[in-house]
Amino acid sequence: MTGTDTIMLVAIVALLAMAAFFALSETSLTRVNRVKAISLEEEGKRGSRRLTRLVEHPERFLNPVLLLVLVCHMVLASLVTTLTERRFGALGVLVAIVFDVVAIFVLAEVVPKTWAVQHPERAALFVAPTIHAIANFLPIRLVARALIGLANVIIPGRGIKEGPFVSEEELLAMADTAADEEVIEREERALIHSIIRFGDTVVREVMVPRTDMIAVEADERVGDAMERAMSVGHSRFPVYDDGIDDIAGVLFTKDLMKAEREGSSDQEIRHLVREAHFVPETKRANDLLKEMQLEKYHMAVVVDEYGGTAGLVTLEDLIEELVGEIIDEFDVEEKTIEPLANGDVRVDGRMPIDELNQLLKAELPTGEWDTVAGLVFNLMGHVPSEGEEVDADGHRLTAERVQRRRIGRVRIAKLPATKADIEREAERQAASE
Repeated sequence: MTGTDTIMLVAIVALLAMAAFFALSETSLTRVNRVKAISLEEEGKRGSRRLTRLVEHPERFLNPVLLLVLVCHMVLASLVTTLTERRFGALGVLVAIVFDVVAIFVLAEVVPKTWAVQHPERAALFVAPTIHAIANFLPIRLVARALIGLANVIIPGRGIKEGPFVSEEELLAMADTAADEEVIEREERALIHSIIRFGDTVVREVMVPRTDMIAVEADERVGDAMERAMSVGHSRFPVYDDGIDDIAGVLFTKDLMKAEREGSSDQEIRHLVREAHFVPETKRANDLLKEMQLEKYHMAVVVDEYGGTAGLVTLEDLIEELVGEIIDEFDVEEKTIEPLANGDVRVDGRMPIDELNQLLKAELPTGEWDTVAGLVFNLMGHVPSEGEEVDADGHRLTAERVQRRRIGRVRIAKLPATKADIEREAERQAASE
């Protein structure tokens, strides 16, 4: 071998090692999440600080690493082809192709990536210092950004200038995986799910409907309103003039107490009313929560598209959507869902359809309605009488308690599977596979 051949051979071995290192880096760094990196840093692991910085902004290292992997593979293939062609002639091209496929696939891909999958933390800590330096090396960053800019010109729309995008489904899957691997607690996983779902929740889904609102008339006396406040234990009440659709404001119980102590028990409460806040029923719950924090109010009247009162929403309702039900000494806790001995379930008519589908692992129809009662109304097309039944998605829904025009409780029984149901389920599983 000539001196040139020796240099090319050394370069091939070096490029193969570099390609393996970058493959190891790509796999290990993408498999270590930010939570795990922070825990490694708290344990004082060597390289953990740089690892945390890398996983916090994966777009900063991922593109340079992928670029260097591609460069290593292409230069390696070119050198091998040149060397084998000089040694074996035209047959050397075939030898080079076989060598490139076997060597790159086995030594520069399978071996390092498999080890990184088996030991992600060790591998990530090992490569973090080097990859951190490469990601901050200005020439490589400029070349990677230039190529990304070219891709943005070719690909219309957002392109890739903002880096990787993560969907809600991926975030939920990451939370589930973290809980399964005991990186986070089950309660933390549930909170993450609630926070993500909260972004899609509208006020209509969390409000107290107008039929359940406890309101007082503006011409009611302070003493009578005080007795009602003491009996229900509320700190605020909506006040109306000409019916529930004509909300005049909000009455604070502390104002009633002050007026009574001053001897104004016979005074009309309209003189104590404070300004009410009105929000549309389609307003996002997270936007309302921010608005309540900013403007410092705890209650809002929800109005429909026609300006009528649809319900009432409080700060507590919004917080409960995040952390679960908060039961105080005045609340009467009712079971939202009650399993029965024969396998049926009894649910509150106000239970959201999506929650019921999740609990029953069913696919009850969804649409313009939000609750089980809304589904029953839609399927029947009229106000049901107690005991009236309707079938949907292999389940029988029975209106067990109907108060005037309101469905209070619904009994749900699973129907025996028919041949058509079995065939549809088989087709559904085959499609998912």
